[in-house]
Amino acid sequence: MSKFTLSIPAHKRRWYIIFVIFLAIVFNYYDRQIVSILKPMLKAEFNLGDDGYALVLNVFTVFYALMYPVSGWLVDKFGERKVMLVGILGWSVACLGGGMSRTFGSFLFFRGMLGAAEPTNFPAQLKVVTVWFSGKLRATANSLCIAGSSIGAIIAPPLVAWLAMRYNFHTVFIVAGVVGLIIALLWFLIYVEPPAEIREEVAGDADKGGMEQGFTWGQLWKTKTLWGILLIRFVSDPVWYFCLFWLPGYLQEESGLTLAQIGMFGWIPFLVADIGAIGTSAWSDKMVRKGKEPLLARKIMLSCVAVLAPLCCLTAYVSDPYLTIVIFALVAVACLSWLFTVSVVIAEAFPVKNVASVLGIAGGFGALGAILFNYFVGQMMGSLGAGTIFIVMAFMHPIAVFILWTMVKKEKPSLEVVNTDN
Repeated sequence: MSKFTLSIPAHKRRWYIIFVIFLAIVFNYYDRQIVSILKPMLKAEFNLGDDGYALVLNVFTVFYALMYPVSGWLVDKFGERKVMLVGILGWSVACLGGGMSRTFGSFLFFRGMLGAAEPTNFPAQLKVVTVWFSGKLRATANSLCIAGSSIGAIIAPPLVAWLAMRYNFHTVFIVAGVVGLIIALLWFLIYVEPPAEIREEVAGDADKGGMEQGFTWGQLWKTKTLWGILLIRFVSDPVWYFCLFWLPGYLQEESGLTLAQIGMFGWIPFLVADIGAIGTSAWSDKMVRKGKEPLLARKIMLSCVAVLAPLCCLTAYVSDPYLTIVIFALVAVACLSWLFTVSVVIAEAFPVKNVASVLGIAGGFGALGAILFNYFVGQMMGSLGAGTIFIVMAFMHPIAVFILWTMVKKEKPSLEVVNTDN
């Protein structure tokens, strides 16, 4: 334990760690939500159309996609403590830079920097949950961490709207950067590697070989489950990205809500999603405690909740913006349940030494799906209309369910190809 870390009993420390990760992800998502809430203001400031706004999204998302697999490898190679600290510092500086930008070029630069720094959170978070928690608590702990994503989306509309109207849009970014630096300090003071008592608890609930052995990078790509996870993220992530990046602007431009009304009501889908996704995660953990095989429990839950996602196609026939919010609140429950629990599926399908790398690769593919979908939405929103986009979105989670059951299983390295030098 470093002389700079706080002295906290191990079983309490792990919940403090979860809280700090939660805070980090809250402001991670607050940062990326800023542009969607300020879409009309930024379009006016930089003289952009929908295609220009899609460029802002994709500069972020391209760097996010490229760095996600790298971040996973870095976590497995250098450890979650160092990599997450550097990541938080990086996206804090990017926010400060975005707030100080006065030209479109510099603004794009710092959005790209934000995209490069933010992926470190999630492979590090999954590695923390995997090494600090057994399968009986893992999905719940994981959901409490990632709940920060929707909490960030909840606080973003009112806070961003208030700061922008009270001051200006530059202040919104600067506040995010300052808060990020505070979170980096908390992480530095609280996180340590799990002590022996925690490692024994986790190992006692898992296959010991899975704790010690791992695939090499090349061997990972030969597993059917990796390709299944990649395809799942590729087809399901874009729906959540739409909720984050396009829904606030859609409600303003197509449904007639003002920025102040977005501040008052735009957080509702994300609150409902958060409560629903934590509940579905707890349900899957309960199935495990009752004796259900962990991976099977996750598959059952994900399949049940996926029936909510196709409701998005109803939005094309709804004129009331508040009914649109209700529909997308249910869709968001499906999106966030999948986002939470696919990470747990990775932790239970792959050896501990590989989980961060797998999540990194999968996150990159999810972001790639979002890049293509952002481009599609940016090009087609005005010509084909939102209805066509919603119909496409309705098929994405059902396809993911099919992939989950046909391609994803527990993967174990054979003794001949064991690698313990990650």
